Amino acid sequence: MSAVTHDLPPAAINAKLIALIASGAVFLGVFLSGFVIAEPAPYDLYMAGLIVVWALFGLRISRAAAPLLVLLVLMNIGGMISMTQMSDIAGTPLYISVSLFLAFTAVFFASVTAVQPSLYRVIFLAYVMSAVLTSLLGIAGYFHAFPGAEIFTKYDRATGAFQDPNVFGPFLVLPGIYLLYLLLTGPVSRMPLLAVPLLIITAGIFFSFSRGAWGMFGVAAILLTGTLFLQSASGKFRLRVVVMTIAAIALLVIAMLVILQLPGVSEMFSSRAQLEQSYDTARLGRFARYTIGFQMALEHPLGIGPLVFGTMFGEDTHDIWLKMLMDYGWLGFVSFLALTLWTIAAGFRILLRDRPWQPFLLCAYVAFIGNIGLGTFIDIDHWRHVYLLLGLIWGAIALEYRHQRQLVAPAPAAGT
Repeated sequence: MSAVTHDLPPAAINAKLIALIASGAVFLGVFLSGFVIAEPAPYDLYMAGLIVVWALFGLRISRAAAPLLVLLVLMNIGGMISMTQMSDIAGTPLYISVSLFLAFTAVFFASVTAVQPSLYRVIFLAYVMSAVLTSLLGIAGYFHAFPGAEIFTKYDRATGAFQDPNVFGPFLVLPGIYLLYLLLTGPVSRMPLLAVPLLIITAGIFFSFSRGAWGMFGVAAILLTGTLFLQSASGKFRLRVVVMTIAAIALLVIAMLVILQLPGVSEMFSSRAQLEQSYDTARLGRFARYTIGFQMALEHPLGIGPLVFGTMFGEDTHDIWLKMLMDYGWLGFVSFLALTLWTIAAGFRILLRDRPWQPFLLCAYVAFIGNIGLGTFIDIDHWRHVYLLLGLIWGAIALEYRHQRQLVAPAPAAGT
């Protein structure tokens, strides 16, 4: 071992050490994203410090990822302008500060993955481990497995180490989809190792009793399996995808049938499985507030101020598009809409290209589509994992941009 070490130049040893430290720092940051019981969360404090340190040592933003930074900053400028419409700003500056911080986390993840693609594997591993642990906490809380475990529940629904089951459930979708991808494409010998964490995460999604999370996971799983089926020209692999999908569905159905036999679970499931809840269709319920809010947006192009809508109607917007109009004004709305469409279009264009980072892009992309779809019924502007997804997708966009530039770069002249 010592002989090998002496053979390496000091610069190579330092580079490996720096890469190892960088990987560990990113791993810890992503791992902490699964524990947001209070704000500012440990994730927020840690990532703020990590971004500052990384910037001091040369954080480089790819030209291809510049639109991500520009549009997120414009969105937050819209929020700052909207804040001027408030008579009492109270804690609003903190809210906008969190929004701006989360925007920078997206840019950070895009930048580091564009420079060091190997971080994709580190990020996904950390995310899976975090999801498994927070799922176990949520499941333990739901079943009151130990004294004080109820801290990990809310409204008799699992929340894990989150404030809200409607954030906890969607947070688990990406790691669940990634494990499903590995299950569908990996060797048979690894299936038991993948099936256990996948069952834990899907149980966490189930016990969150979040209709949005259920739908997200289902849609993302369908998109994933459909893409894998179309991507491969091998009949053998397509048959494997079909067989494994059927087996996974059968396993989940059996698990659900067993779970539904537990006391209280069936009643909660029946209640939450209804498409419309009383708070959706009431006189000033969610759907009625949509109409009122969009009418207000025409009268207040600068917005009415972050969180003001909730104080006026007792409930927040529960719609990311209305949220943008009310809290960030038309500038924020247009910026976020442009960013969403750009991300979907640019990600789709490179989705099926054979690259080392393609599996991570595919999983992040289908999860992002699910989150944006869910955003039609809930506010996602402060969901940390949404900004991580943006960073992962834009990191792949930047990597593809660099790859294409290398392909068209002129060859060195002879003799040089």
